[in-house]
Amino acid sequence: MDMNIEYFNLPFTTLTGLYTGIILTAIFSVIFLPFLRKEWKGYTALLAVFINAAISSFIAIHALPGESVEQTYYGGNVFGNIPVCVDGLSAWFILIINFTCLTGVLYGIGYMKSYEEQKRNSSLHWILFVLFHLSMLAVCVLQNGLAFLIAWELMSITSMLLVIFEHYRAETLKAGINYLVQMHIGVAFLSIAFIWVYFSEGSFDFAGIAAFFIHQRPVWPFFLFFIGFGIKAGFIPLHTWLPHAHPAAPSHVSGVMSGVIVKMGIYGILRMVLYLNTDLIRIGESILILSVLTAFYGILNAAVHRDVKRMLAYCTIENIGIIGMGIGIGLIGKGIHNQYLMLIGFAGALLHALNHSLYKSLLFFTAGNIYQQTHTRDMEQLGGLIKKMPVTALLFLCGALAIGGLPPFNGFVSEFLIYSGLIEGIRFGGGAQFSSVMVLCIAALAIVGGISILTFSKTFGTVFLGSPRVVLTHQPKEVSLAMQIPLYLILFIMVMIGIFPGIFFDTALSIASQMSGTISVLPEVMPGISPVIVTVGRVSLLLVLLIAITYFVRTKISSARTITVQPTWGCGYVAPNSRMQYTSKSFSKTFAKLFSYITTEKKKYFEIAGSKIFPLPRNFQSHYHEFFEKNFIGPVNNRIFAFMNYFMFINNGNLQMYVLYGFFFIVILLVATFFNLL
Repeated sequence: MDMNIEYFNLPFTTLTGLYTGIILTAIFSVIFLPFLRKEWKGYTALLAVFINAAISSFIAIHALPGESVEQTYYGGNVFGNIPVCVDGLSAWFILIINFTCLTGVLYGIGYMKSYEEQKRNSSLHWILFVLFHLSMLAVCVLQNGLAFLIAWELMSITSMLLVIFEHYRAETLKAGINYLVQMHIGVAFLSIAFIWVYFSEGSFDFAGIAAFFIHQRPVWPFFLFFIGFGIKAGFIPLHTWLPHAHPAAPSHVSGVMSGVIVKMGIYGILRMVLYLNTDLIRIGESILILSVLTAFYGILNAAVHRDVKRMLAYCTIENIGIIGMGIGIGLIGKGIHNQYLMLIGFAGALLHALNHSLYKSLLFFTAGNIYQQTHTRDMEQLGGLIKKMPVTALLFLCGALAIGGLPPFNGFVSEFLIYSGLIEGIRFGGGAQFSSVMVLCIAALAIVGGISILTFSKTFGTVFLGSPRVVLTHQPKEVSLAMQIPLYLILFIMVMIGIFPGIFFDTALSIASQMSGTISVLPEVMPGISPVIVTVGRVSLLLVLLIAITYFVRTKISSARTITVQPTWGCGYVAPNSRMQYTSKSFSKTFAKLFSYITTEKKKYFEIAGSKIFPLPRNFQSHYHEFFEKNFIGPVNNRIFAFMNYFMFINNGNLQMYVLYGFFFIVILLVATFFNLL
């Protein structure tokens, strides 16, 4: 049943006023930000993001139960009618965007204080952040292909400029250009897909996509859409911008990008999935298999890398794979007419998208705390930070447990749903091949979870435990309360999802039912999973209470005793050195060797000759190659550069030759016009 706008007391003028308010807020903040005092720039951006978040969330909350809020605007002869629609799917992602951007800008105010003297750079940064937030909201509501591509392009450009905030660093600028190039490759695929739909259906309206998928075999058009959105999401082998862009960006930007910008790719894929009606099993199995490989590849690389933010970037790829598994399960369920499998898959994907936005932004913000205080992201240069930064250590540990899928945090709930979907796929049967795929996916997801625990055990142990491995230029200390508050807010929502998962699951289930058109039969097909989810929440609550009671009792007992600190027993060795500690590589070296065909290592060192009795000090360096960059992208780039070198004579620095080029160009235009070639 479609609900009109008047049902929510949102007539045309009111809805238009709300949209106008969002746009005017962004415009006014962009105009006035450069003229404000340096200490007010961040707060002005916070106010603008808060106003736009409040307005858009008000609309989204109305649409979340299942009734869309839609209005059509005329865009002239070029665009035609532009539907602006907030349905359940849009509302879910709008709320994720708003919360993540609010916590991001709130954290960023404290993080960017050390950059306040860069007045122009700081002004541009906060202007871009406001526009970035606006563009993501526009992506979620526009349902006209041309208008959607413009919003998508604005989102890509603003995010790229946010990434290269420290543009004076060659590595940062290179990462930004790499990101921009790959985003435009994605736009090219999306443009081809939208143009294909237009020539077939005569409309850029998203409704034309639904009709197109009915009239045409959807495999190849969906493939184009999937590549375009998949580059933004980070599915392999379309992921290579992530490990470069996230370490280069300021940490609050990294948190927002990992938390929500990759979700815009997921949103686009889910939007296209909504229109599919045929070839569902084939497409679903393809997405499922690709997602399993993406999750495994992402966490495999995360386990071996020693840059904190690069490691988190690879973990983003892993979690995109887990979300994709939910999408694949949902499509398969829709194709085999198993409503339980369909709903559990889509709901699991939606809930994991929310969960990942929370704990990944938390982890990136804590990584920002580490970088701000130590000025390094290299784990091998850190150690013992739990004594200097106990709050950051605790928050990072909570995020690590959540991303590992452990209770009582939110990651456990969504992964439990995806496991349930895979088990339901085995129970359904459908042939040995179908069941084998589901069994392999369960095994792969379990392995991914285990490697995730290894990854964060390595990271937490190396960064926060033990002793400092090098002498830092200044002693690190805990960050300000202003930077801690957004982290506490995120942690609070994470724990609420873990303790009361039924509330969030029911909402995700409602949206999944809207996507699959099974609202009327929802109570009949989902009788078993909801009580289990509630039980999971109750057990998580008991676990939280047990931890709290244990900590309280321990604190009371410890307060009555004298605490003495003694050096760690060194097994009889009396001259310990901080360099004797386990390093990050020590944790993962054996594991990396096991998968050395993927995690190829490049070493730089000189062997000690056998004749050297007293060898001189020497250095050892190593880093891991990116498999797809080294074996596929790198060789292609080298061939392109080699081909372009043949034309270097054109760029000869001779002004007369450049004038001659212009003359030849004009002559060619005249000749082409004369022969009616133009």
